[in-house]
Amino acid sequence: MNMLRKLLLLITVIIFNCKLNSQNTFGTTFVNENVYDGYTLVSIHKKVFLINNCGELVKEWTSNYLPGNAVYLLPNGNILRAGRVDDNTSTINFGGVGGVVELFDWSGNLIWYYRYHTNNFRQHHDVYPMPNGNVLILAATRINTTDAIEAGRNPSNLSNIDLYNERIIEVEPSGFNQGNIVWEWNLYDHLIQDFDATKGNFGIVADNPGKLDINFLNGHSPASNWIHANSIQYNEERDQIVISSRKMSELWIIDHTTTTNEAAGNTGGIYGKGGDFLYRWGNPQAYRQGNESNRKLFGQHMPYIIPSGIPNAGKIITFNNGFGRTPNYSQIDIITPPTSAPGFYTSYSNSAYGPNNTDLTFPEIVPTENTEFYSNILSSAQQLPNGNILVCQGRQGYFFEIDSNNNIVWEYVLPIDVGNGSSFNQGDTAPEANFCFRAIKYGENYPAFDNIEIDPGEPLENNPNIDFCSEILSDNRFEEIRVSVYPNPTSNFINIKTNLDINKIEIYNIFGSRVHTNNNSKKINLSNLESNVYFIKIHTNNSVISKKVIKQ
Repeated sequence: MNMLRKLLLLITVIIFNCKLNSQNTFGTTFVNENVYDGYTLVSIHKKVFLINNCGELVKEWTSNYLPGNAVYLLPNGNILRAGRVDDNTSTINFGGVGGVVELFDWSGNLIWYYRYHTNNFRQHHDVYPMPNGNVLILAATRINTTDAIEAGRNPSNLSNIDLYNERIIEVEPSGFNQGNIVWEWNLYDHLIQDFDATKGNFGIVADNPGKLDINFLNGHSPASNWIHANSIQYNEERDQIVISSRKMSELWIIDHTTTTNEAAGNTGGIYGKGGDFLYRWGNPQAYRQGNESNRKLFGQHMPYIIPSGIPNAGKIITFNNGFGRTPNYSQIDIITPPTSAPGFYTSYSNSAYGPNNTDLTFPEIVPTENTEFYSNILSSAQQLPNGNILVCQGRQGYFFEIDSNNNIVWEYVLPIDVGNGSSFNQGDTAPEANFCFRAIKYGENYPAFDNIEIDPGEPLENNPNIDFCSEILSDNRFEEIRVSVYPNPTSNFINIKTNLDINKIEIYNIFGSRVHTNNNSKKINLSNLESNVYFIKIHTNNSVISKKVIKQ
C-alpha cells in the first residue's frame, strides 16, 4: 500500500516523513494516537470477527454459511448476519446473493434464523436491524416477461427470460426460524416509462423524479439484474430508508412511515409521497434532468444518513467506487441534501436534486491517472463520533481511518483468505484481491460492551507482531474516560458517573421512542417508566455515549 500512501500524502499536501512504523504486511500496519477507540466488525468466509485497533481478536462467531453479505453488532451484544444459501433452491443468482438471515448471541449461539430464498425471491447484500427488534431485508424478486412488458419495458431490453424487482420487507422474528412480514416496499410499484403509451405507467419521465424509468440502463447491457441494489440503511430519526443502486449509480431515500398499502402507491406517510422516492442523488440523467457530465456517483456502496450527535449529522456519506470511470479511482463523498425541514427534500433549481457539490471528498484532488485507492466493487465508509472516517477498500481487504484533516491514523490489511478462511502469515505478500464487503467500527462505550470483560486474544494473522501498536496505544498515555450508570438494574433512580462534561441526556425505549430528556442532571428518576430495557444517550462535547439500563 506504499503507492497509496504516497498518493494520499501528495494530494492532501501532508508532510509526514515517517509514516510506516512497522514492517507488517497483514493486520495493523500503522496506527497513531488519534485513532478512534473502538472495535471493528467484519464478516469473512464463515466467521464474524471483532478486532481492536491492534488487530487483536476480541470476539468471534461461526456460521454454517458464507457471507450474504452484511453483519451488525446489536446494542444487546447479538450479531445479525446475512448468509449465502447454496442449495440450488433459487435460480436468482448474481454477485452478493444470500438467502438466510441469522441472529447469534454474544456467546455464539444461533438464536434465530430466517430463510428468504425460493425460485421467485432471494435476500441479497444487506439486512438492517430495526430499533424495535424487527429486521429489514433486501431481496430480489422475479418479474416475468409478460409483467415486465406490461410495466412498459422495451422488449429489446429483455435479454433474459425475467427481470428482477427490488423488494424491502420488514420481518418480526418469531420462534427459532419463523418471522412475520409486517411491512413491504416494492420498486415495481414505482416505475415509469415513455416507451409504450398503452401501459398504465406511461408518463413524462422528467416530471416524475419519484419514480424509476424502467428503460434506463445507464450504459449497461440488458440483464435480469438491472438495478443491483447493494445496501439498505435505516435512519431512525426520520424513519427513512436509504437504498443504493450500483447499476443506476444512484442513492434513493424512501419513506418508512407508510403502511404497506401506502408504500405501494404515491400518497400517504408523514412525507406524503407514499413509496415514491423522497430524494435521489448521483445520476440525474436517470430521470432526464442532466447528462453524463452531471453524474456524481459510480457504482457506490453503503450511503447512509449520518445520525445526530456526531460530526456531519444529517448529511449523507458514501463510498463512491468509481466503477466505469476513467481514470480508475475511488473516493469518499459527504453531501448535504437540500431540505425545507428535516426529512423533506427539495429539488435543485426545479431540475436535478442537489447538491451540485460535495461537502467533503477524499481524496480532495481528482487524480489524472489510475490510483491504488480504487475498489470497483464492495467497500464502505463510516463517519465516526470523534470526526474520523473508517474506510473499507473492499476488493483488497484493506481498511484505513482518516482524521478530520485527511491524515491516515490507522491501517489494517485483512489477514484472512476469504476463499477458505485460513490465516495468512505475517510477512507474506498480501493478495491483489481479498474481498471484504464492509467494515463497521463500534466505540468502546457502545452498549453491547456493557458488563462485558474485554480480554483480547491473538491477532488474526499467523506470527503477529504488534509491539509497536501496544506501545503507541498504551493505556497510560491517555486519561481514561470513565462512564458508569448505577444502580443497574434499578427500580427508581439511576446515577451517571463520568469525568466528561455532559450537554444532554436522552432515554429511549426498545422501540426507539424517546421517553426522557434533560440537560445535565446526573441523577434521573425512572420510577414513572414501565419495567423494561432502556437505552441512555449521554451527549458530550465530542461524542455520544450509549448505555443500557434495566428498569425493574
